[in-house]
Amino acid sequence: MASTRAIFVASLVIACFIASCHAEILFSSLKRSLDVSASHREGVLMAGEDQLILKWSFNKTFPAGADSSYKKVKVQLCYAPVSQKDRAWRKTEDHLKKDKTCQLNIVTMPYKSSGNSFNWTIERDIPTGTYFVRAYVLDSDGHETGFGQNTDDKKIDNLFDIQAISGRHATLDICSIVFSVFSVVSLFGFFYMEKRKAKASQQK
Repeated sequence: MASTRAIFVASLVIACFIASCHAEILFSSLKRSLDVSASHREGVLMAGEDQLILKWSFNKTFPAGADSSYKKVKVQLCYAPVSQKDRAWRKTEDHLKKDKTCQLNIVTMPYKSSGNSFNWTIERDIPTGTYFVRAYVLDSDGHETGFGQNTDDKKIDNLFDIQAISGRHATLDICSIVFSVFSVVSLFGFFYMEKRKAKASQQK
């Protein structure tokens, strides 16, 4: 009975080890099987206002049928190296479960080999930074099996900047200016009236 229990425990440990190994997906093991583009207006993009026009398709340099296991595409907004510097919470790791490069989900859609497009209005809570877009292809188990991105391997080309919402509103700024001007005018008016009263008292 002891031997049976030992075999059961050993089998369980092996099964858990195999499962954990299967879940430990390395980015370096993925093939760039998607072509991804992100179009937008020129200049710094404003969170809560501007849009990204995203398109992706199967990389035609791969043989036909290489995407037979693809079920979904997960598109994410990712930090460029310049926005990761001195920020450990955005650090790039080869182990995808530990990788902090792409923390901001844009959309997840069923996989199609071509004709994929999505217009995304940059969300209001996106922080100021420099970004790129990456898309992962997922199999039926939800595991990443390939990827594509709108930049090169060194993450230098086709980056874009996003400016976060400052939290101030134009109307509030105008009201603040008007109130300040009114306060200054009122202060001068008060001193003017006091000066007139003083002169009137002296004349009496």
